[in-house]
Amino acid sequence: MADQDFPGNMPDGGEAFEKARAAYHEARSRGALLDLDRAQWRLTGADRVRYLNGQVTNDIRRATPDAAIPACVTTSKGKLCGLIFVSALPDALRIDAESDLREPLTARLDRYIIADDVVLHDVTPEWSLLHLITAQKPVPLPGAEIRAATRYGRPGWDIVAPCAEKARLIAALTGSHTLLDGHPAESLRIEAGAPRWGAELTEETLPPEARLDLTAIDYHKGCYIGQEVISRIKSVGHVNRMLTGFTAAASLAPGFTIHPVSDPGQPAGYITSAVWSFGLETWAALGYLKRAFAAAPLHARAPDGATIPIQSRDLPLVP
Repeated sequence: MADQDFPGNMPDGGEAFEKARAAYHEARSRGALLDLDRAQWRLTGADRVRYLNGQVTNDIRRATPDAAIPACVTTSKGKLCGLIFVSALPDALRIDAESDLREPLTARLDRYIIADDVVLHDVTPEWSLLHLITAQKPVPLPGAEIRAATRYGRPGWDIVAPCAEKARLIAALTGSHTLLDGHPAESLRIEAGAPRWGAELTEETLPPEARLDLTAIDYHKGCYIGQEVISRIKSVGHVNRMLTGFTAAASLAPGFTIHPVSDPGQPAGYITSAVWSFGLETWAALGYLKRAFAAAPLHARAPDGATIPIQSRDLPLVP
């Protein structure tokens, strides 16, 4: 079910929209199954843990076969190259990231392999990655690896398997979980405040701006590329803008700018993602808001100049 089924994502009350709403609520009660389009790598070699630990913000020594941990790959200026998830196998580290990052992250990670006993293997065509948003660990599935992972802002379970096994696994899992995509999945993501590459996360993003310091940064580990800037932000105590949730009674869209009602010419932030929220039954959005306007009455401005009253909200929008 794709977003284009709902022109402008408007709640038109049509059959497709009602099916999406039903799927969303069914998934919230039964558990959601997501077929993730992810780039995937295996990092092998005796130096793999030490090498990757020097490239990312989290402590890779804590990765295990049973859990994937998030970590940021950053530039020397502390800005994002990507958000990855890492788990440890007996002979390799398994890494995944948004599919758009397949080529740039391959180049970024390869660049710093100099005298290390490390080989980066792109295994994207070989492996599928399903994700269950549910508290209960699934029963063992033949041919699949199961690991804990917090995606979409909620604890859940990754199921990693050869691509040839994906259809079989989806059929087995949809007996107890609801397969989500398109509008219902985006509603779930935005309500959870989970940032996505190309929307909330770009090459201009500092990880703490996207609240990734809460999950993907270890301030006590050893050195890594970008650590000096990230540590300086922590010592200052804040960033100038923060990923924020918003709601509105009228339709929102990425690219809308945000302004204080008291000073309409003053830029306060912008919208990065928006959707009709099935959990809130109103428009919901993610975006960035400058700290100075956190408590101010706000409106969003469309490219045509039309303005919409908008409310900033704590994340997650829906627990």
